[in-house]
Amino acid sequence: MTMKLTRLCIYPKDVQRITGKSEKASRRLLHRIKASLGKQEHQFITTDEFASHTGIKEELVLQYITD
Repeated sequence: MTMKLTRLCIYPKDVQRITGKSEKASRRLLHRIKASLGKQEHQFITTDEFASHTGIKEELVLQYITD
């Protein structure tokens, strides 16, 4: 049996697809999420963290980043 792997990290392009915001606005949103979570600049935002911060269900987020 093979298991389908999905990405765990959210990138600005994913935020653009999900929210319809520009790339710059998407980067700002990810930066604000990192700041609120106390993450350092080199650390990633996970799909779970993004979903809980924005209020979007994680299943929907995963649908948009799967490609």
